Amino acid sequence: MVSATLTHEDFQKLIAKRAQTLLGLAKHLSQCQSTREIMTRPLMGALLSQSTQLEEFLDAYGAGGNCQWCGIRTLTAAIKHFSDASYELLHILYWLPAYRLLPIEQDFVKATDKTLEFTADVLLHIANRMLARAVELGLPVPEETLREQSYTEELTPGRLPRNCETRRVETVSESVALLTTAFLNLAVESKHVRAAGQARPEEYAAYAADSVSEEELRSLELRFHNLQSLYDTFVSGTEAEQLDTDLPVLRGHISVVFHLFRTATLFAHHYERHVNKQPCGSKGRQEPLVKAEPLLDVLMMYSVAHISSYIGCAEDLCREMLKRYAEVDRIEVPVPPYRGFHVRPSTLISKLARHYGSELQMELDEEVYDARSPLELFRANERINAQKRRWLSAEIVRLKLVQEGWGQRETGLVVRDVVLALAGRSKLILYEQPLRLPQEPACKEGTLLEQVIEEMARLLAMGKIDVDAKLTACFVGDKRVLAAIELLAESGYGEDNFGNNIALPEELAYLRR
Repeated sequence: MVSATLTHEDFQKLIAKRAQTLLGLAKHLSQCQSTREIMTRPLMGALLSQSTQLEEFLDAYGAGGNCQWCGIRTLTAAIKHFSDASYELLHILYWLPAYRLLPIEQDFVKATDKTLEFTADVLLHIANRMLARAVELGLPVPEETLREQSYTEELTPGRLPRNCETRRVETVSESVALLTTAFLNLAVESKHVRAAGQARPEEYAAYAADSVSEEELRSLELRFHNLQSLYDTFVSGTEAEQLDTDLPVLRGHISVVFHLFRTATLFAHHYERHVNKQPCGSKGRQEPLVKAEPLLDVLMMYSVAHISSYIGCAEDLCREMLKRYAEVDRIEVPVPPYRGFHVRPSTLISKLARHYGSELQMELDEEVYDARSPLELFRANERINAQKRRWLSAEIVRLKLVQEGWGQRETGLVVRDVVLALAGRSKLILYEQPLRLPQEPACKEGTLLEQVIEEMARLLAMGKIDVDAKLTACFVGDKRVLAAIELLAESGYGEDNFGNNIALPEELAYLRR
């Protein structure tokens, strides 16, 4: 921790030694004749390492808040960002043959090359600016450039034979379910970023301030990195990879999406932190190193657009894989207590079924419904309401809530007494208090009991009351989907007994997105 105040001359001596290697790399960069010379992993790795070390050194002495030295701090950070992004782009290019990516509309190789040209031009511009600033600050620049051969990358075609022993796994289906389900959940969490892939250029700045912010991108980057680690821990090198050749394809999509998120995060970081930041009045910080428009272009047109494409085609792959390993079972769960399968619970169930891409049926009162369609589930309410009416009639008779000798009593008064009696026994829910009965009775013919039952059925249909008839429905489908249905049912299908929205468990949070 530095506490004493340093003079310009004292700090100049300190940084002159620490900055030598990075300044030498900058000079080498400035003298490269082509993008191909600049864009090598050894050179990008060296730039990233040296700029990271120098940035930490500058921060330890508070250079970012000093008008004489803040410019060199900004230049160092920019070299770190764009060498890091360039390394990620080179990694993508070199690994593309191994990723086995599914085809997309865009020419991904061409787009990656074009983005590399952009980052190379930025690095060349920054290197020249850094060398000029170093001279202004009196920092010695190495006379000779670094040896060019130290940063070339000549690769011999081919790979080493894979002869490590294959690890055994209990079942391939468990590995597939683990990864595909996790990917599908992440695909939903990424939907706002993916939507930005369709944005028009005039909308880029607005998206960059919202769904494509550094914070949002970094969070998703880490999630996809965790998913890649999950694959490498539980699937890589196992029999599962040999038994299901789609697994390595999925791994390639997880990896390319992760590295695209890395580039997106770096571009967004530089845009937020440096392009839009009000610069210090010192000479070294008067002009932004990268203009906003081209930086937003590579962020949106390269990183975000390809994130959207590769997540989209891998979603279909995951659903196909899940279908192959579907373990069909059946469960019985309570019918939603508030008005049965109305809009909210039906929509959540159908979203859940579509999320996994598997068949899901609901059986109720000897009728079968396609649970992937909310409209099909709405249709089930006819039978649910009929069952509720039958239950309500049976309870009124069983509890003897209407006596035979009450023939002269007003029907409305008897209905109110019946409602209070059932509510007092927790068999009925009142949605309207005080309860207002229609002026005209539902039925003027028949016995008092028949008139009361008809009036209660009308109140039920009008939504003024509901009954806790303990109705159940059966769902038939893949075990993974059924497990989520059970959890959804335990959570009241996302609402309480009065239809108010309540939070879903974290495991089902993707249904709200």
